[in-house]
Formats: sequence, structure tokens, C-alpha cells
Amino acid sequence: MSDDIRKQDYAFLPVLDRHERGGTVQRIQDVIRDAIVRLEMRPGEAIDKNALCERLNVSRFPVSEALGRLAEEGFVVVLPQRGTMVSRIDLAACRQAMFIRRALECEAVRYVAPGISDDLIQKFRKLLAGQQRAMAGNDRNTFHALDLAFHALLLETLGYDRVTAAVDAARANLDRMRLFLCTPVRQHETFAEHEQIFAALSARQPEESAKAMSNHLDEVMSELEDFAKAHPELVTPGQTAN
Repeated sequence: MSDDIRKQDYAFLPVLDRHERGGTVQRIQDVIRDAIVRLEMRPGEAIDKNALCERLNVSRFPVSEALGRLAEEGFVVVLPQRGTMVSRIDLAACRQAMFIRRALECEAVRYVAPGISDDLIQKFRKLLAGQQRAMAGNDRNTFHALDLAFHALLLETLGYDRVTAAVDAARANLDRMRLFLCTPVRQHETFAEHEQIFAALSARQPEESAKAMSNHLDEVMSELEDFAKAHPELVTPGQTAN
């Protein structure tokens, strides 16, 4: 492989500014993780450390350190004598992550609904309008970002940092697979499910809000299970609970 070809391998990654504040290893870890979550580095893909070093304009040591951290997070796999690859999506981890989200987010809407403010209702309405525009423009990344923002606003309103951290950690296991599912059909289904959650919140109905959230997350998990069956090369069953 020539140098010219190799330099283009990771053209989607930013060239790091050496004068930027913050640890180099952490910044490398963040940009690689983001590329993996966005599916720019796909499950099962081999990682070329030399190409990463060239693209990011860094030495081999911080790249190796960043990949080691990402291995601990489950985003990459280090294979002795064979190199490093992007990990396949762990379906068992997705199931556990969705279990956590379902428990916490259903309870969150149940807690928030009775006293939801008119200002918060307006914020949710604006997010839904943004999602509608993203669908019309076939902008998958923006739709996904607004999907995340919809759920983040709920947790921000709840105001429990540990709950937010637990949901964020759970979501990290789901985001790659959810981007695979962010098709026009699924976007319309997600939007309709968000509208149902919003309607129940706006009516200040806690049990209906929790029911709508539960239905939304169950539908997402059902789609994930179907995707895993259709694309076994991208997914690993993982470790199931006893």
C-alpha cells in the first residue's frame, strides 16, 4: 500500500492541533470512538496504527494508549500477533443497555410529567420540529442527534447526575447499531413514538408517559434484534446472563 493511499484511509478524522489544551491520548480516544459510533470505522474493520498516526499527526505511543483504552470500553479488540480491529456490536450488551435505559427513562418521564413546565413543553416541541425537518431533508445524522437531544432534555430536567451518567454509559453500547437502523422508515416510526411521549408529557399524564416511553424503547430493541439476525457479520451474540 502506497503512502498516498494510506493517508486517505482516515480522511474523515480531524488532524489534531498539537497546541490544543487537553491530553493527547484522551483526544485521540475521543475522535476514534466518535468515528466508530458514527460507523465511519465499521465493525470488524482492521485498524492501521501507522495510518492513524499519519492522519492525526501524532506518534505511535499515544495512538496505542488510546486504542488500549477503547479496548477496555469495548469499542476495539486487540488481537495478539494480528493487530487491532473495530469490535463487532455486542448484542447481549445492547440488551443489558436497553434494560437499563427502559428502567431509568420510564421512571424519569413518570417523575417529570406531573409538573412539566410550559417552557419545557416548548423545548420538546422545537426538538420534534427539528426532527421533522431532518426527515424532510434526508439528514440522518441530524435526526439521530436530535433523537439523542430529546432523551437528554428529559434527563437534564430530572436533574440526577448519576442517572444521566448511567443512561449515557448504556447508550454508548447502542449508538452504533442505532445508526444502522436510522433509515427513513425507522425515522418516521421514531418520530411518531416521540410524538406519543410528548403528547403524554404535555397532558401531564405520568403513567401514559411511561407507557409511551416503554413502547418506544421496546420498538427500538425489536429492530436491533432483527438487524442482528440479518447482519451476523457485524454482530456478536456476546455473553448472556445466567
